[in-house]
Amino acid sequence: MTVTALSRDHLPAAGRSVRTVVTALLLAAAVALGCLIAGATPASAHAALTASTPVEGAVTDSAPEEVTLTFSEGVALSDDSIRVLDPQGERVDTGTPRDLSRGGVVRYGVALHSGLPDGTFTVAWQAVSADSHPVSGAFTFSVGAPSETSAALPDQQAGDGTVGLLYDIARYAAYAGFLVLAGGGAFVLACWPRGASVRPVQRLVVRGWITLTAATFALLLLRGPYTGSGKFADVFDLAGLRDVLDTKPGVTLVSRLLLLAVAALFVAVLFGVYARRAGARGDVTGRDGSGGAAAEGAAGEPAAEQGKPDNDLFRGLAIGGAVVSAGLAATWALAEHASTGIQPQLAIPVDIVHLLAVAAWLGGLATLLVALYRGPAVERAAVRRFSRLAFGSVLVLAATGLYQSWRQVGSWDALTSTSYGQLLLFKIALVTLLVGLARFSRRWTARLSPDAATGGRGGADGPTEPAEPAGAERPAGA
Repeated sequence: MTVTALSRDHLPAAGRSVRTVVTALLLAAAVALGCLIAGATPASAHAALTASTPVEGAVTDSAPEEVTLTFSEGVALSDDSIRVLDPQGERVDTGTPRDLSRGGVVRYGVALHSGLPDGTFTVAWQAVSADSHPVSGAFTFSVGAPSETSAALPDQQAGDGTVGLLYDIARYAAYAGFLVLAGGGAFVLACWPRGASVRPVQRLVVRGWITLTAATFALLLLRGPYTGSGKFADVFDLAGLRDVLDTKPGVTLVSRLLLLAVAALFVAVLFGVYARRAGARGDVTGRDGSGGAAAEGAAGEPAAEQGKPDNDLFRGLAIGGAVVSAGLAATWALAEHASTGIQPQLAIPVDIVHLLAVAAWLGGLATLLVALYRGPAVERAAVRRFSRLAFGSVLVLAATGLYQSWRQVGSWDALTSTSYGQLLLFKIALVTLLVGLARFSRRWTARLSPDAATGGRGGADGPTEPAEPAGAERPAGA
């Protein structure tokens, strides 16, 4: 089989124009997906205080023996998670909260000292919801009659401030690094094996690994103050770090670092041994039958001798890469929203598939664009492969994303009666836009490519593909 590919330096003006339009379409689709991701975890999806005794603003005849808080989902509390302050701002609770949960109702209580005076008392609480996000709040109640109080209510919510900002930056950087690492590797193995020897592609994937690794270390260090004091000075508190390692998010972050060590080995083999063989043969997978005669003489060995180890290497990288990518995705699924609420046994694998679909599409898209603008050449066949992969990823992304959103809403009525349900309806409209945009871009660019259907049999070598720019082929983001 003869496969032609042109360098970007030799693309005709029409091809460059098409590539520009294709890029615009792909970026528009990415923006739409970004809107979906940005709205995936509103505050209403975290734990919330649903009831308390005494209730907020209540005036009781006598001091209660205990203050109880009821939450919408499971939470983790520390010794100082619930604090009750008298009118002078002094603590009047006994300390460690008691777990009073039963029958699916999540409730915690803290006992109060006896002989409390009349006046207004302040209850300040802070917890970590089951999806790993910190939540906090405060309210007041009075004994006898309301009074002046010197207790100051918290001026910011848990997770806010400088530490919260840095944590959010690291969290989204980790997502971006994962998309580039997993998606770039998938693009090379599934769509463009020769891309393993292309320097810009190598740099992109390696930078994805570095970004994910650095962000994971940052998340581990910031986790303690993020869910606790909120003070940046506590980032290097070793005692706080040990406490983080005993939590579910801490365990998943350490697991992610271990998986990244394995991923480093995967990247080294992909851009080392595999890249050298890909550079010698053009395609080391043997899936299209081109690894036979074309391979003979490439390394001074008969084709039959070369085919088997190359195929074994490809299969090993494909299986190993899939396992490592799924493991990395699981470090998010096991620590966040999928692990809480209804149907967690189904939600966790669905969330893993969801993240892998995002990586295959956006990470592969980033790799394709780097190859088109920075790489020496991209075969039309490689673009066609990614076009199919990306379209399938969009469909998987839509199905899994809608399931996740429905699971958070919990009922059909909530679609219109809650802000999260209304957000879901908006996401459904965006999903429809994504699929429609994908189909439109595939057909539109096919019409702009007059040679798209002119390929025929090219003689003894099999099908010969016309020499047109890869950018004029059906776009991968479609």
